[in-house]
Order: sequence, then C-alpha cells, then structure tokens
Amino acid sequence: MLPGQITLMNTISKLFACACALLVSGAAVTTLQATPIPDDCKSGDFAIGCQAWSFNHYTVMDAIRKTSEAGGKVIEFYPGQKLSPENPVAFNHDSPDDQIQQVQAQLAKFHIRAVNYGVVDIPKDEAGDRKVFEFAKKLGLYAITTESIGSLDTIEKLVKEYDIRVGIHDHPRRANDPGYRNWDPNFILSLVKDRDARIGSCADTGHWVRSGLDPVDCLRILKGRIISSHLKDLNEKSPGAHDVPYGEGVSHVAAILDELKAQNFVGNISVEYEYDWETSVPEIAQCIGFVRGYGSH
Repeated sequence: MLPGQITLMNTISKLFACACALLVSGAAVTTLQATPIPDDCKSGDFAIGCQAWSFNHYTVMDAIRKTSEAGGKVIEFYPGQKLSPENPVAFNHDSPDDQIQQVQAQLAKFHIRAVNYGVVDIPKDEAGDRKVFEFAKKLGLYAITTESIGSLDTIEKLVKEYDIRVGIHDHPRRANDPGYRNWDPNFILSLVKDRDARIGSCADTGHWVRSGLDPVDCLRILKGRIISSHLKDLNEKSPGAHDVPYGEGVSHVAAILDELKAQNFVGNISVEYEYDWETSVPEIAQCIGFVRGYGSH
C-alpha cells in the first residue's frame, strides 16, 4: 500500500471511530458504568472488607483500623457512627468537610478504600438526596445502600448524574409487617429491572437465610443486578441465627462466591458481623481469609 493510501485509510478509521463514539455517547446516560473498584482493593477475586456496623460499639476511626487489622482493603460506612473517641459526633452525609478530611486521612493511613455507604434513608426530596450523593462523591464511593424504594425516580436521576450505583438492601421477612417486601428478591427485581443498570440489589445473604430463602437462588433471580453484598454465614437456618466465620455455618458461602464469580460481579463484599461485638476482629479476619483463599484456587 502506498503512503498516500495509508494516510487515507488512517483518516477514514479515525472518522469511523469518532462516529462510533458519537453514537455511544448518545446512549451513555443509560449504559454508563460506575467507576470500578481498583484491582488492588481485591483479596483474591473480590473487593472484600467490613461494613462499619460490625464495629458499631466503636468509632469510625476505630472501624477503619479494625478493618485493616482483619485484613480488609475496603470499608462500607453507615450513617450515625461516632467519628472518633476525641470527637464523638455522628458521622454521616451532613458532616462538614473537615470531618470528611479526617476520615480520608485515616483511610490513607491504613490503606483502606471507602467504597459504600448505607443503609441510608434517601427521602423523596431531591435536595436531601443530593446530600447523600455529594457525600458519596467526596469520598469517591462506588455505591450507596438504601431501602428507600419510594424514592427510586429521584434516585435514578441522581444515579445517572453522579455515576454512583445504588443497591437496595434486604432485611428479613417480617411476620407482623406483610407490607415489607424487600426480603423477596423477586420484588427487588420488579423494582429495578426497568431502571438504569446502576440500580440493583445490596444482597444481604444472611437475611435471605433468615427469611427461609436459598441465597444462591436469590442471586440467580437478581443476575446482573447485584451491586454489592453484605455476606454472612449463619449458625443455623432460623430468624434468630447469628453470624459465624465463613465456611462454618449453613449459608454455603463457597457456592455464593461461585455464583458471584459466574455473574462477573465487580462490586464490594462487606463482612457485616453482628455477633461478638467487642471481640469480632479474629472472626472477621477468618471471613476475609476464606474469600482470599477462595480466590487462590
């Protein structure tokens, strides 16, 4: 091919690429993916760390340190945890920038990345919603976790604007509250299936077990819509079951990880260990070690 022909072909290729880019940009509002969690935040195949609720007897600063001690690389904050022993104010999306900067400094000190925030109420009020999303943006979060299913129209608008994902959390089935349906993955799917792809489920596997469901079946129902997970292993299949280290209970954690991997799950896994509140770091370390070991197979 002559030099002039090569130049012409290169020009045509560039024009074609630009045309494709314009076509893609026209659809970007509904297909744009949230900023991924970096690979260096993964232990094995997954970005796993702690839901700060595991350390709700302690402060945010303590939770970051304890997450590091347990071997986690990411953390999910929740609204209202006390900031520090020296400054025991509630840390949440109303916190001033100087407090956020203190948290960021602690995260940097222990090489922990904040990736999620919840479970947080997102009201039917765009100004109130923006506080949550702006907070998430300042911390560079991948996702937000909520149960505010009545606010999905506003949430969807802000998901598109901020490119931050939202996972709808499930608590257990409530015998005295038949109106609560988040425990049912089919209900969650009905809420999100026609929404922006960045809205889906925060899969709390322990609460599914407490509701009498198989978590692997639940994940399959919600395939492609798993934003994040509160991964739990429970000592028994009952509403009163408590957490145990992964692999020691009835939740079939390895099968859950198999399914997440098969779905090319890229969100965060939070160890939300709601047992032995004062001394849970060794058990949480076992959970994180289980996932790290899974990834080495």
